[in-house]
Parts: sequence; structure tokens; C-alpha cells
Amino acid sequence: MAALLALCAAVCCSALHTVGAKLYSSRYEGDQVLRIIPSSHVEIQLLKQLFQNMTVDFWQPSSTSFIHMGSSVDVHVGRNSTGHLKTHLQQTHIHYEVLIPNLQKEMEKQAGYRSSRKRRSEFQYDYEVYHPLEEIQSWMFDMNRTHPHLVDMFSIGRSYEGRPLYVLKLGNRKRLHKKAMWIDCGVHAREWIGPAFCQWFVREAVNSYPHDSSMRRLMNQLNFYIMPVFNVDGYHYSWKTDRFWRKTRSKNAKYHCRGVDANRNWKVKWCDEGASSHPCDDTYCGPFPESEPEVKAVARFLRKHRKHVKAYVSIHAYAQMLLYPYSYKYATIPNFDCVETAAQNAVSALYSAYGVRYRYGPASTTLYVSSGSSIDWAYKNGIPYAFAFELRDTGYYGFLLPEALIRPTCIETMRAVRAIASGLLKKCTS
Repeated sequence: MAALLALCAAVCCSALHTVGAKLYSSRYEGDQVLRIIPSSHVEIQLLKQLFQNMTVDFWQPSSTSFIHMGSSVDVHVGRNSTGHLKTHLQQTHIHYEVLIPNLQKEMEKQAGYRSSRKRRSEFQYDYEVYHPLEEIQSWMFDMNRTHPHLVDMFSIGRSYEGRPLYVLKLGNRKRLHKKAMWIDCGVHAREWIGPAFCQWFVREAVNSYPHDSSMRRLMNQLNFYIMPVFNVDGYHYSWKTDRFWRKTRSKNAKYHCRGVDANRNWKVKWCDEGASSHPCDDTYCGPFPESEPEVKAVARFLRKHRKHVKAYVSIHAYAQMLLYPYSYKYATIPNFDCVETAAQNAVSALYSAYGVRYRYGPASTTLYVSSGSSIDWAYKNGIPYAFAFELRDTGYYGFLLPEALIRPTCIETMRAVRAIASGLLKKCTS
């Protein structure tokens, strides 16, 4: 078994070295990330018209429909369009700044950092680097094998491309019929800090169980369902072909564009405001609700366990926010006081680590209106605490959060998630 794992690690590292050497065939050489801040309704309209006539990759927000006055618009622009875009912005006096002057060079710098660390040995897994899907799945098998009393691994289905959808169940098995918390990461492929956090959470929960009375209490009284990579096909594609891929990888009969936004595909106000019906858009809602096998599998699992699952947490990036329902409308949820208190406690716990500030509140007012989201679906299906984290940062690195920041980001997020889990053990009446 040990020899097999060592061979697997060697093969994975070899594959990574190949990708690292070519680094996406230098496809991002000369590309830039710009931050644009429109200061009037006229400038917003000019921006929307401009983006209709050129192809850009929206980092934040995820489409032109979410552009608001005074709010940052972070866009990844191809090398052939940067000059054209800057000229238009200058001519129309719209303020902008360059966040990343050369995307390829930034990625190569980070790849150099990765190769300078020891990636994996037979006995040690590095939680402070990003890992491709194969390594994460191998790690899941290892955790299941080495901690049988606390960890159970199973598959809830298969992705569009046939990959297994693995979940880890954490908790002391002696107690039955416990409340549970679901945590998923990697819904959007390019948000690599998500899967890194899910792995960190599992490691911390298992390793601190013997000596940390607070974690032991959580593991004894709750079950945690952890899905480190929700969008397995998209995540794999983001390592092999396009670092900034967001959607799933399903095919469309009428268009060459592939994939669906897995956070617009849930059966709750499906394909309404904040979602696109066009298959080529990053916020494409899909041909019908739960069209994506990944979404359907998680929804089926949560429906089956709805009596026990009391909290749903989805890890995203980037914005430094903690969001809760509703996403699809401007309205207050019935148990607002309890959820607001949980969010406040989580953000305070997060701040206590490094002084990083998170905004928190309903997704519709704190971020933007979006339909077909997982937190709205979870809440509608009887899960009283449904949260979406938008982890670091606020745009300086965006989706290219350096591996040197994995540790502090995970440490502070761990405190926040633990605070939410601890709240499940108390009765909230409001």
C-alpha cells in the first residue's frame, strides 16, 4: 500500500511538473487584471456597452449585470485587448488601475514558490500548497484509512465526465442521530483556496480531536460532511488547461460553449435575476434546475439527510464576506436574529486571528442579487443556517491568492466555521 501511494505521488508530481514547465502554454503572457470603478450611471452604461463589444473575463462581479456605481469591477483582459480597453477608459475618464500587470509572470512566480516546497512524501502532506484533483482524492483515501474512528469516505454520485463525487464524514461514530453540518468547497473551479480550506478543516478537526476539548465536543456531538471539490471536472480543467475556468464542463447541444454555473443551477428561483440563460456566460443557469449531475447529487444527499443537517456552508472566493439568504430577493429571513448572531460571532472569531475584516449580511444586499444559489436552496429545504463564505482577498491577487496566504486564510476561516458549528449546540430562540 505504501509503495502504491508513493508511486501515485510520484506520478502526480511528475504531471504537475509538466504543467508547471509549460504553465498553460504561456496562454496568459501579457494579459492583465484591471480594476475599474465607475462613478456615475453614465459611466456604468458606457462600461456595459464597451464589454458587449469585447471579450473579458469578469473576476468581480461575475457579470455586467452586477456593475454598480462606486463598486470595483475587476476584469481579466487578454493581451490583444488591454490597449483598446485602457484607451476607451481614458477617453471616457473612467477611473481604473492595473492590479496584475502580467498574469503569466505572476503565475510563474507563484509556481516557483510551489516547486521550492516539498510537495508530498509518503509520510507528509503539504497543506500550504494547492493540490490537483488526483492528489486531493488520494489524500481523502489516506485520511479515511488512517483515521477510521473519525473519518468515513463515500461517493454521492459521478460528475458529467464520470469522476466520483467524494465526501468525507467526520465525527465520533459512537453517538447516533446527531445534528450535522455540510461544507462544500470548489463549486467554482478557479477558486483554489476553497479546496485548500476543506483539506485544512479535515486535518485540524482530526488532529486536534485528542487534545482540544472544544473540537472534541464538536466532533462528539455533530457530524461534518466535507466535500473538498464539488466541481471536480471544472477544477481538473483549471489545472490542466484554463486556470480561470469557473463553470462545470457539461456540453451544450446548440453551442460550443461548455459548462454551467453550479451556483445558479439549484431549484430555487431558477434562472431569474442574477443568472444568465446564455450558455456562453459565466453565470449560465443551465438548461433546467439540477441539470448538472454534481448539483443533483448534492441536492439529493441533502434532501435525504435534511432531518439532521442543520447548517450548510459553501466556501468561495474572493471578497472577504460571509453571506446568508436571501440571494434572490431583498427580504428578511424568518430566523434572521439567530442567523445574524451566528454570522456576527463567526466574523468576530475570524477577525481575532489576524485582524482581517469581513462584511456580513444577506447575499442580495451585501454582494448582489442572484437566483438558483445553493444557500437559498438549502434554506428553502429546511436547513436553518445556510452560509456562503467569500474568502481572501479583496482583489489585489483575486483568484491567484498566493500559497503563502493559505495558512493564515485557513486559520482564520477555521475559527469562523468552528463558531458556527458551536452555535448549533445551543438553542437559539428568536
